[in-house]
Amino acid sequence: MAKFDVLDMNGKKVSTVELSDAVFGITPNEKVMHAAVVNFLANQRQGTQSTKTRSEVSGGGRKPWRQKGTGRARQGSTRSPQWTHGGVALGPKPRDYSYRLNKKVKRLALLSALSSKAQSGDIIVIDELKAAEYKTKTVVNMLTAIGADKKALIVTSAVDAKLVKSAANIPGVKTATADSINTYEVLNGGKFVISVDAAKKLEEVFA
Repeated sequence: MAKFDVLDMNGKKVSTVELSDAVFGITPNEKVMHAAVVNFLANQRQGTQSTKTRSEVSGGGRKPWRQKGTGRARQGSTRSPQWTHGGVALGPKPRDYSYRLNKKVKRLALLSALSSKAQSGDIIVIDELKAAEYKTKTVVNMLTAIGADKKALIVTSAVDAKLVKSAANIPGVKTATADSINTYEVLNGGKFVISVDAAKKLEEVFA
């Protein structure tokens, strides 16, 4: 069991907490984390890019000149790829880039990402993450006090609408719940700010 200092939202240490090595103390597997990140980014691609082939470009129905006798190269249509305003040869068409990873791989990747953050000292445990009102300044002051004001992923046990809205306008800051985080968000999120309840919830799911 690894020990972490527990801070309040003012940055003061209030206690310590022991978190399972099965979640925050394994040896990170870089290959699996890389696979999970590539999978996440591929699944975000819209795949809507499209070009028109010669059959989809308007015009070109008439043969531009006769087959033989002109001295010019034979041409069947002014919408062939070699012509200006012609169709595109082998251009992109709408496609689905998404694919699925094995559940065990996704699980190992997330645990590796959490353990990597723990080893680098980028996990900050807060006794209670909440916002009494819709106010960005509250979250800004909290992040400054705990040393996570540049880039942070704030993780709570359940959705707190006031906290989510209050953090939405802060550049580099994202919010998530313990049951919705993924490897990419953890690795790309900067400081990993998590409430004690959310950390325990992760232990229940993964330990």
